[in-house]
Amino acid sequence: MQIHTTIESLRAARARAGRVALVPTMGNLHDGHIALMRQAGEHADSVIASIFVNRLQFGPSEDFDKYPRTLESDCEKLEAAGVKHLFAPTEKVMYPQIQHYHVDPAPAQVSILDGEFRPGHFRGVATVVLKLLNIVQPDLALFGKKDYQQLMVLSNMVRELALPVEVVPGETVRAADGLALSSRNGYLSAEQRAEAPLLYSLLTRIREAVRAGDHDFLKLETEAMNTLTERGWKPDYVAIRHRADLQPPVHTCDPLVVLAAARLGATRLIDNLEI
Repeated sequence: MQIHTTIESLRAARARAGRVALVPTMGNLHDGHIALMRQAGEHADSVIASIFVNRLQFGPSEDFDKYPRTLESDCEKLEAAGVKHLFAPTEKVMYPQIQHYHVDPAPAQVSILDGEFRPGHFRGVATVVLKLLNIVQPDLALFGKKDYQQLMVLSNMVRELALPVEVVPGETVRAADGLALSSRNGYLSAEQRAEAPLLYSLLTRIREAVRAGDHDFLKLETEAMNTLTERGWKPDYVAIRHRADLQPPVHTCDPLVVLAAARLGATRLIDNLEI
């Protein structure tokens, strides 16, 4: 695997790489990331992974400085997964000057759910992803469904800006007990880790209830929020939404997804299930 720390080196390699799939990450890789890398390899001649902890998407009270940097072990995992190129730029390479130009996603799509609790987050995500797409110029880019709102925002950005790249979603990878794999799971204590699968359990319960014909969405959402609170969680939301734009569903026959975010101790967990 070749490691590129400059845009010039990466672009020279990309020119010889054939059909390219890009998988952007912030590092601290887990099996969910590696599943995306392997999926990318099924669609392309070369997989290019990127590792960059993007300051623009962190709020002032969030964990930018604490975010784990594990480049050496990440490289070992990527190489074992067949990744041919890693783009691992410094902040100076990605932002050689203050970033004056930004991507502002549709307000209706980023003022809700995670966007309500993390203002500016998706602006930072969309800006860095557009920059990575311009640098790498891949044929396709893969993003995991665990970050469902992020996937929606980036898919809509690519479509509305007519970017010449195909967005491919990757299924959420879970531990044996159902917990969605996430870099932030490492912050959980042993006791919290045992409690954490409750989020998936509640989403599963809602999915099965809706499939069985229960369309009282507010009741289902409220019951799940109350259960989390009673168990000591601090829920931000549990919401049943239309998949395409994450707005409240108008018709119960629409393709739906149930999403949740909640703090367990100091760790904020997110998850979702398509219904």
